[in-house]
Amino acid sequence: MDDDKVFKALADPGRRRLLDRLYQRNGQTLGELCDVMDMKRQSVTQHLGLLEEANLISTTRRGREKLHFINPVPLHDVYERWVRKFEQERLTLLHDLKQELERTDNMTDKSASFVYVTYIRTTPEKVYEAITSPEIARRYWGHENVSEWTPGAKWEHIRANEERPVEIVGEVIETDPPRRLVITWSAASKAGDPDEESRVTFEIEETDGGMVKLVVTHDQLQPGSGMEKGIGKGWPLVLSSMKSFLETGQGMDL
Repeated sequence: MDDDKVFKALADPGRRRLLDRLYQRNGQTLGELCDVMDMKRQSVTQHLGLLEEANLISTTRRGREKLHFINPVPLHDVYERWVRKFEQERLTLLHDLKQELERTDNMTDKSASFVYVTYIRTTPEKVYEAITSPEIARRYWGHENVSEWTPGAKWEHIRANEERPVEIVGEVIETDPPRRLVITWSAASKAGDPDEESRVTFEIEETDGGMVKLVVTHDQLQPGSGMEKGIGKGWPLVLSSMKSFLETGQGMDL
């Protein structure tokens, strides 16, 4: 995505407030966002349109409702380009400390969800293969995704090192290569506990200009859980690395 569009979208305080609202509670309708914004419905709609054009939010329909989700992938790309090289370790420590001090635990439901969107100059077949092929996933993810990739099959997320620990496990729920893949997701140490299980949906769509739109929805997460925190940091890194690998042959060191 164009950095200029991201910076332009972030320059307006009203649009930053909308992102803050979605960060606090992802997946809100236009009406819910209008209720907390001191502006007319038309203005909120225009701001959301500019945020979506910059790929900072994504939308999905649930019945008759249109839900809005923050998409941190472009922000992560800007961070990699403009921030990471400046005192990354110190910034990370300060950010983690701030988050820990401000965090409010809420382990009573599984309503948390994330929607990530990225555009990759490749084909749907190559994106699907990058997710499901152990040999390819290890080159940009640092892990191998191992399964027969048929509905009901088990899958394992294995770190690609000498010890090869299994870190994430789950079950394949739905497959429609190369357009859609749905899996469950839980830490290997908590396998079998339904309260610790979440769901990941990959939706792959070919768009104009030789681009592929990849939407990753990770839902059924417990708000405030360690998994939710890890997911919020992990997916932007993985998707940025996948994009880099498929477009240049070189992934990030994850």
